[in-house]
Amino acid sequence: MATRRGFLAAAMGGLGFCGCCLRPAPVRAAESVHLPVTIAGKRVRTIDTHSHCYFQDAIDLMGPDAAKVLPPVKGVPEHFLAKSDVLHARFAQMDAMGIDMEVLSINPFWYGTDRSTATQITELQNDHMAELHSAHPERLQFFASLALQFPDLAVMQLEDAVRNKHLAGAAVGASMLGESLANPRFHPVWAKAEELGATIFIHPQSTPELGKRFAGNGWLSNVIGNPLETTICLEQFIFTGMLDKFPRLKLLAAHGGGYLGANPDRGDHSCFVSPQNCDPAVVLKKKPSEYVRQMHFDALVFTPEALRHLCANVGWTQVVLGTDHPIPWEQHPVDLIMATKTLSETQKIAILGQNAMRLLKTAV
Repeated sequence: MATRRGFLAAAMGGLGFCGCCLRPAPVRAAESVHLPVTIAGKRVRTIDTHSHCYFQDAIDLMGPDAAKVLPPVKGVPEHFLAKSDVLHARFAQMDAMGIDMEVLSINPFWYGTDRSTATQITELQNDHMAELHSAHPERLQFFASLALQFPDLAVMQLEDAVRNKHLAGAAVGASMLGESLANPRFHPVWAKAEELGATIFIHPQSTPELGKRFAGNGWLSNVIGNPLETTICLEQFIFTGMLDKFPRLKLLAAHGGGYLGANPDRGDHSCFVSPQNCDPAVVLKKKPSEYVRQMHFDALVFTPEALRHLCANVGWTQVVLGTDHPIPWEQHPVDLIMATKTLSETQKIAILGQNAMRLLKTAV
């Protein structure tokens, strides 16, 4: 079977070096040709559940802190979908990557703001998202923004986003400025998500309390800090019993779920080895490692072996496509799935899109 990388190389007409990464040369929308993904001669719909955008008018509401919002990475100009040229360029990039639909989200930058500012930012973003989804329903879907620091407001925003704006759910950080999302004060939000059947996409923003340890070469605040923050979040969901309280809550974790997806079994031993560090009042209904199979994880793990290992630990039915686009972490997402020889054709089709369609239901 020919690989997707061969098709991509031919379609792009060459690649340009950008730092240490290969990046496709720019393609004008008029020149782009959508590349359908096929397996065994059948068309496969591909859905990228982990991609990002920004809206400048929402950032401007941060006032003097607006300059701190954008990440110091490649691809930042391509975040601003409200600009028509950026939107058309985004579609061309999706075509080149073999992606039919992106489910976009905005990493929270408003958690430290007051209620009025947080309301204005999140509602403006959600309105933009709804407009873009309505205009391009086959190509763009979104996880709504929530003013999570005010759970009562977040509950109302989530319901509006799903019922009225027809968005897929909501994106949240892996903590609330360091506060655990398993804190009971956030339970009304998870209860509403469960009621609506909405997906909660968990995207970390490093582990700030370790900032000094991450200093130096290699952008360790992201490379280590992001997966660590997600791991802490998911483990707290498990060990507080929150996932027993909300067993139908649909969680999607970025970056393969951090370190939990790679080593879920370690938690099964913690309360046996050190019972004094466990609360006897918390009685879980399952082994800690078993809860990973009621979560979902994106496939942003870079190598076929890492993807094989993730699927072995969490189940291939729980894995969906994710790229972090337009940040160039994974520019050949379909190739990664195709190159994972341990996956059957049925499993590849599922990870490329069917699992996401099941997870997000009518939202896609």
